[in-house]
Amino acid sequence: MDISFFLLDRSAWHVKKAGMATASLSIDLDAIAANWRALDRASASGVQTAAVVKADAYGLGITRVARALARAGARRFFVAVAEEGAALRQALGPGPQICILSGHMAGDTDMIHDLDLTPMLNSLDQVTRHLESLPGLPFGVQLDTGMNRLGMEEPEWEAIAPFVLEAGPELIMSHLACADEPDHALNDLQLANFHAMTDGTGVPRSLAATGGILLGPKYHFDLTRPGVGLYGGRPYEGAARVVTLSLPVIQTRLVQAGEAVGYSCTWVAEQDTTVATISGGYADGLLRTLSNRAVVWDGDIPCPVLGRVSMDLITVDVSHLDRVPHTLDILGPYQTPDDLADVAGTIGYEILTSLGNRYTRRYSEGAA
Repeated sequence: MDISFFLLDRSAWHVKKAGMATASLSIDLDAIAANWRALDRASASGVQTAAVVKADAYGLGITRVARALARAGARRFFVAVAEEGAALRQALGPGPQICILSGHMAGDTDMIHDLDLTPMLNSLDQVTRHLESLPGLPFGVQLDTGMNRLGMEEPEWEAIAPFVLEAGPELIMSHLACADEPDHALNDLQLANFHAMTDGTGVPRSLAATGGILLGPKYHFDLTRPGVGLYGGRPYEGAARVVTLSLPVIQTRLVQAGEAVGYSCTWVAEQDTTVATISGGYADGLLRTLSNRAVVWDGDIPCPVLGRVSMDLITVDVSHLDRVPHTLDILGPYQTPDDLADVAGTIGYEILTSLGNRYTRRYSEGAA
């Protein structure tokens, strides 16, 4: 018996036929590759373009993403910690250089040696550890030029620079704190500090991630390191769209005027409203701050979120639709991770890297 809904005496319930209740996260690998190529072209002539794939390629899957970037031409990759480097080496095999931004931590020595990882050394302790335990193996140096996060500050660097330079670092890098704000005074200050700390060393240098690339050639030096721009995020406004997140409609009901929806009764119907319950919630990285604020999309038609985002479920007004869709998009052509982040009061990075492991990830890639 093919029953698609039951009609109860006080409200209409549409019970979906058997099917997937798992949300689908679609990832366009061609778009990631196109974004890398575009940022490579935006880098100054003769500058190498790396790829940052830390945090599981910003939540999108390091194996598939890194392989697509390698096919696009990336030969140097950056990750946060050695364990990520191990996963990346398994995905890419020998050849591409894998740089570890956290440097050479205690306990990483065997992994760095066996998997041919290149740590970006951040302190005298790390320099000592690396040069004593793995003499002659590749390393880079990270300097702090004003962000006060990772890297050696100028007095420490001045004290050990002759010793470090004699050992032959492959790269000297720093990181801009405000590159997504082109007029911020710290950009020029960090640039000047980087020059003061590295001019004359004869070592390849890197200062620019995505935002630094967009600041112009004087920030590019020998190597750029695009990250969020590869995945369609700000400040790279010209990026191709990478992700679509479609949430299945589990159930719909008619909520009568005066009735509440969701935890704590934060939304009360002013008129009879058709409400869809969709599969997804804060356990899947859809932040609770989206409650009563966000919209999801049926094609190009927005559908407001009603009430609290809960752990596994979101409720949505679909009264204005001419039929109940199978899925609604919370990320897609009409809502980017940055758009959703604006509503949630955060940044697109957090939206991307929070995307949960319950999603069915679907990768698309053409022949190009």
